[in-house]
Amino acid sequence: MRVPFADTSTHLLPAGVSDTAAVVLADILPTAYEVGVLNGAIKPADTVVVVGAGPIGLAAIQTAQLYSPGHIIAVDLAAPRLEAAKRFGADITAATPDEAERVVGELTGGLGADVAIEAVGVPDTFELCAKLVRPGGRVANVGVHGKPATLHLENLWIRNVTITTGLVDTVSTPTLLRTVKTGRIDGERFITHRFALDEMAEAYDTFDNAGDSGALKVVLTA
Repeated sequence: MRVPFADTSTHLLPAGVSDTAAVVLADILPTAYEVGVLNGAIKPADTVVVVGAGPIGLAAIQTAQLYSPGHIIAVDLAAPRLEAAKRFGADITAATPDEAERVVGELTGGLGADVAIEAVGVPDTFELCAKLVRPGGRVANVGVHGKPATLHLENLWIRNVTITTGLVDTVSTPTLLRTVKTGRIDGERFITHRFALDEMAEAYDTFDNAGDSGALKVVLTA
């Protein structure tokens, strides 16, 4: 049986959702939402710390706001990313692990964050999340790890901490599409640079040097 090609003349996105806004629904928004926010089981008034303020961390910050947390703390070593985190909804930022521990401790009376979202994928950031979470809290690991991380069970065994991992399956995409349509989530703000297809080399250079260019997501258009 021959399957016909899709009719590309028909625009399948709902009114109010641009093509570029929809691009982030392909990966970063559902990844951050499902593996970070939903696995983290964020509740109203929770203290949430997001370690890593790249595109995934920023998407976690933005979608966490759907559950009205009390505080969202962003942790990153790069000042431009912390500035972006504030624009995306973090009310507090920390530039070092020590600063993160101090801030979280002050906000929670020394208990720790209700939810810690790991959005980098290196041992230090995972271990920091385990330090920052409170007894009974949740560590939602989103980052893709290429090296082993130490699980300090000597500290965690008595604290009833839940650690989750996972890979996005995009089951949340219809929900997220509606939030973009209604303006609860601004998909456009992730797109910082736009290039034509014949500018692909420049686009890759811009994304590869995000520290200098300030790039979050780069879009190529025909």
